[in-house]
Amino acid sequence: MTSSSAPDHHLETRLVHEGHQRTPLGETSEALFLTQGFIYESAESAERRFLNEEPGYSYSRFSNPTVDAFEQRMASLEGAEAARATASGMAAVTAAMVGQVQAGDHVVAARALFGSCRWVVEDFLPRFGVGCTLVDGPDLNRWREAVRPETKAFLLETPSNPSLEIIDIAGVAAIAHEAGATLTVDNVFATPLFQRPLALGADCVVYSATKHIDGQGRCLGGVILASTEFIETKVQQFLRMTGPSLSPFNAWVLLKGLETLPLRVERQTATATHLADSLHDHPKLRRLTYPGRPEHPQAELIRRQMSGASTMIALDVRGGKEGAFRFLNALRLIRISNNLGDAKSLVTHPATTTHQRFTPEQRGEMGISDGLVRLSVGLEHRDDLLADIAGALTQV
Repeated sequence: MTSSSAPDHHLETRLVHEGHQRTPLGETSEALFLTQGFIYESAESAERRFLNEEPGYSYSRFSNPTVDAFEQRMASLEGAEAARATASGMAAVTAAMVGQVQAGDHVVAARALFGSCRWVVEDFLPRFGVGCTLVDGPDLNRWREAVRPETKAFLLETPSNPSLEIIDIAGVAAIAHEAGATLTVDNVFATPLFQRPLALGADCVVYSATKHIDGQGRCLGGVILASTEFIETKVQQFLRMTGPSLSPFNAWVLLKGLETLPLRVERQTATATHLADSLHDHPKLRRLTYPGRPEHPQAELIRRQMSGASTMIALDVRGGKEGAFRFLNALRLIRISNNLGDAKSLVTHPATTTHQRFTPEQRGEMGISDGLVRLSVGLEHRDDLLADIAGALTQV
């Protein structure tokens, strides 16, 4: 089997060809290996395979040719030495964090996290004796003050979900490394096209491939990217033994999504920028937050850290929850859903969905007001989307 991609090819080319191990049948699309296990030539071969003394596959919970192709393509895209795919984005976050710590260790995380990610560090890890401190992410002094002798790992997402807060990855990475800790970055909102955490000093990057990488609402998936040493010493054994593996079929779907990722994200971002520019001073909005707008609180950091804006917009609708619900229910084209990164434009009310388990005070600390609406911009024509939003705002 041969691969048709080369390291010096441009990103768009590698997203079409990288990791394609074409079989002797000469298929155009990547082969889909729907198999649980593999056959060995002999008992001696099986023994060598399990001792890692012979190349090949033994069980799809450990590795699979189609999943391998997805991992190789993601590693090429991210500029990482290695990648491991998982059944979902939360499986990736959980495996990345659990694999780094043990009882007695300590984690520092940004306060503004996706609800499930915050649950992992704030509720789940402490059950096993791992302490956690949440900090105001953009304030580097808070990260320094939170470090303890037993601190082993930092976690952040930037831009944050859903308030689009930006954190200085290089600054936090420097603090983590000075303390002998590692930094894991959830890069979902920026996508690997617009932000490169590993190049900025992060040790590990995680994605929910369910979002922009699939991009068409079809399947779940996640991926962890890091150095080969990080993957082999902190992640691989946990994944092999606990089994949050990506199905070969989902890996094949995600490979198809990667082929069109730049086209989709660039178009969605252009539309999101147009919508943000058109709506930023709308009288029915208390505030509009978008990484491409000059009034964003971290606009200077965005220019240094990101090569593009985002497909996401945060709209703070006047009238709190009632105003937000009036707006959501008046939309005719944009659909209410807690997913994002889809070809279809989607909108959700975080205070009552993705972040509903938090108290009003905790949501306030994360920048989530009762009127906040998270908009994921899709591939529809920008004029149709603008008309839908403007029409719905008249009902507020």
